[in-house]
Amino acid sequence: MDYDPLDEKKAIDDTRAGVKGLVDAGIVEIPRIFIRPPDELAEELNMCKSTLQVPVVDLSGIEVQERHKKIVDEIREASEKWGLFQLINHGVPSSVLEGMVNGTRKFHEQDVEVKKEYYSCDPRTRRVRYESNLHLYQTKGKTANWKDTLYISGLVSGHIEPEEIPPVCRPLESHGMCQRASIGLPLLPACPQPELTLGTAKHTDPAFLTILLQDQSGGLQVMRNNQWADVEPIEHGLVVNIGDLLQILSNDKFVSAIHRVVAKKVGPRISVACFFSGGSTPPKMFGPIKELISEENRPLYREFLVADYVTKFFSKPLDKTGLDLFRL
Repeated sequence: MDYDPLDEKKAIDDTRAGVKGLVDAGIVEIPRIFIRPPDELAEELNMCKSTLQVPVVDLSGIEVQERHKKIVDEIREASEKWGLFQLINHGVPSSVLEGMVNGTRKFHEQDVEVKKEYYSCDPRTRRVRYESNLHLYQTKGKTANWKDTLYISGLVSGHIEPEEIPPVCRPLESHGMCQRASIGLPLLPACPQPELTLGTAKHTDPAFLTILLQDQSGGLQVMRNNQWADVEPIEHGLVVNIGDLLQILSNDKFVSAIHRVVAKKVGPRISVACFFSGGSTPPKMFGPIKELISEENRPLYREFLVADYVTKFFSKPLDKTGLDLFRL
């Protein structure tokens, strides 16, 4: 009998318990749908790991003119060379950051019957949804990621009422975050065979900018010179990565970071990702910034609506870039 990964995906969806449900059931071998293709695993063994350190930008003293210029230069350089950097002394209270991580953890650790209320495979109408590997349905992919995610998106149809958000996550709404960005609250459970799978496969983000808060578990990596570099957690630090939309607006001056998260035997890993994609209403055309265009620097992308970009981005394989969709 032929193996169909979507059949296995549907079986997991029917439980509405996600990857955490597999771990809670005590599995010692991961299901086939999570195992990466043999060529990927072989390539991983032969790939050298980068020893380069991801840029860290200290925002302290930014109100001082000379310091401000230095910080701007550091951010520009990191955006051009890495597409990703970490921020420290950014001014967000540690109590807020810790509350966000704890709220995410509390949601995922709830009884499965409580979480089932939010489980959905429909990203078009559910502004608040709990899901696991929805991209497999959209792209007909064959390999699942070892994670579950709660998504809160004010971009689907506007304002989100507080009662739509799970009670344990409502502190996020109190800071207005859910109205300004799409928020992903992933959990990567401990994995019995982390060498065979990934927490999140390599990808770029379909956003202008992503700001990520990660716990101290580690696992995030960014591609630099065809090698994976670890993004080591910094307590109360924030990770900023350039998305596809900002690379397009900058006409390739800034680079959209290719990144991934490895699975680990120890877990869970908790993070909070805020994706800033701009509003889709009213419709507005985006493309390379006019001031960057000249006879010597022709536009590399055609103009588009953000909604069209996002739709096309999620119809392609997760590990393929979305930049070529609108490249001239």
